[in-house]
Amino acid sequence: MPFLSLIIPAYNEEQRLPRTLTQIQAFLSEQPYESEVLVVENGSQDRTAAVAEEFAPAVRLLREPNRGKGLAVRRGMLEASGDFRFICDADLSMPIEEVNRFLPPKLDDYDIAIASREVPGAVRHNEPAYRHWIGRTFNLLVRAMAVPGFQDTQCGFKCFTAEAAEALFPLQRIDGWTFDVELLYVALRLGYRVKEVPINWYYFPGSRVRIVQDSWLMLTDLFRIRRNWRRGLYQPKRSP
Repeated sequence: MPFLSLIIPAYNEEQRLPRTLTQIQAFLSEQPYESEVLVVENGSQDRTAAVAEEFAPAVRLLREPNRGKGLAVRRGMLEASGDFRFICDADLSMPIEEVNRFLPPKLDDYDIAIASREVPGAVRHNEPAYRHWIGRTFNLLVRAMAVPGFQDTQCGFKCFTAEAAEALFPLQRIDGWTFDVELLYVALRLGYRVKEVPINWYYFPGSRVRIVQDSWLMLTDLFRIRRNWRRGLYQPKRSP
């Protein structure tokens, strides 16, 4: 049973994936714990799957034919077997060396730990100002409508204990970008412990987010999450 599972959702990532997997492989080879890496190829139209297969058996490829980052992450989380299950963006904008900050003994007594680019100690590198302010505006809406008290719910690096992952991901109903807000909303209302961890974060061009169209969809998802909760659609199968 691995101590850590790294889940990498990947859509059209043939260019960035080789560098990312090479760095991850080098890092994990130096750690004292057992680990696994799962790449969830997410309806790509390029050689993403072939690139991931080149790193076998160190990397396990999951093919998810349908689009949606939330769908890919759910598939990876529920097929992983680690005690701790970490979502890792394919661009590796958080240096992989920082993953140990989310794990015991450096961090303990939590169910979900989320990377933050905003809390004290965090540093953003090279991010265009317009992207930063779009993100801050959305975070204001998230705090007002769904997840109060957290400064950065959208950073693509998050760690779940196995127990939290296996309880929460089957409740997930959003397959797109806002899946993590949904999971945090449900987790907090069910009593799970969530911590925010400051990180160094580096901006790399090539984001898959479409600023106008996806921002509108993410806003409507906030209303959808609240409506789903009122309708009792997030009833847990186990308690935290």
